[in-house]
Amino acid sequence: MKPIKLANSPITYFVSRSEQAEWLLFIHAAFVNHNMFKAQFAYFENKYNILAIDIIGHGQSTDTRKGDTIDEMHKWIFDILKKENIDKVHIVGVSLGAVLAQDFANRYPHEVSSLACVGGYDINNFDAKMKNENSAKQKRMMLKALFSVKWFAKANKKISAYTSQAQNEFFAMNICFPKKSFMFLATLNHMVNKFKTGRRNYPLLIGCGKFDIPMELEAIKAWKSSEPDCTVVIFENAGHCVNMDVPQEFNKTMEQFWKGAGQSNE
Repeated sequence: MKPIKLANSPITYFVSRSEQAEWLLFIHAAFVNHNMFKAQFAYFENKYNILAIDIIGHGQSTDTRKGDTIDEMHKWIFDILKKENIDKVHIVGVSLGAVLAQDFANRYPHEVSSLACVGGYDINNFDAKMKNENSAKQKRMMLKALFSVKWFAKANKKISAYTSQAQNEFFAMNICFPKKSFMFLATLNHMVNKFKTGRRNYPLLIGCGKFDIPMELEAIKAWKSSEPDCTVVIFENAGHCVNMDVPQEFNKTMEQFWKGAGQSNE
C-alpha cells in the first residue's frame, strides 16, 4: 500500500485503489500499527478501495508537533477523506481503533457507510465502574512499559491475541512502540460519554473474541442492550484482536456485513 503523509499533521496513511466504488477504512489497536490488518488488505484489495492509518504516536505517525493530541484524530481522518475524494466509507476499528471510529462517526455520521467496532465499548454510554477498571488496567500496563518495552510487549501480546501466531505478530509490532507515545493516549477519556447516541443512519456491528477478557464481553452485552438493532458477533477461537486470530472468519463476517449495508443503503 502506498504511504502518504497528511499535510499539517503527524499522520501517515495508506491507500490501495481498485476498480471498485466502495471504500474501507481500517483503524488499528493501541501499541501496533496499520499492519495488524495485513490479512484484510490481502483479502479485500481487489474487492474494495482500502484506506488505513497509523494512529498518532504509532507506526509512521510519530512526527508530532507540540499540542498534537489523539483528540484530533477525527479531524485528520476527515481531512484524509476529503483529500482522497472519498464521500463515504465503511469503518472498521479494533480496540483503540473502535474508540476512534466511534468518535469520528459521532462527528461525521454522513461520511459513514457502516461502522464495525471489535474489541471495543460504547463510548457514548460507558459505565463509570467499567471505565475505572479499564483505566486501572491501562495504568498497570504502562508501568510495565516504563521499566521495559520488551517486558510490556510480552505481557501485552497475551492479552491482545489468542493464537500463538497472532501473539508473535502483535509482539513484533508492539516492540517498536515508542515510550514517549504513551502521552498521546492520556486524553482518550475526553471522547467518552461526550455525545448521546441518536438514530444511526448506517448499520452497526459490534463484537469481540470468545477468549477476550470478561470485561470486554460485558461491554458488548451492555452495548447490545442499548442498541438492540446492531449486529453482534462473538468470534470463536479468538481473543482481543479478532482480525489477527481468525482472519478468514473475520474477513467473511465483514464481507457479509458490508454487502448487507450496501443493500440497506439502496
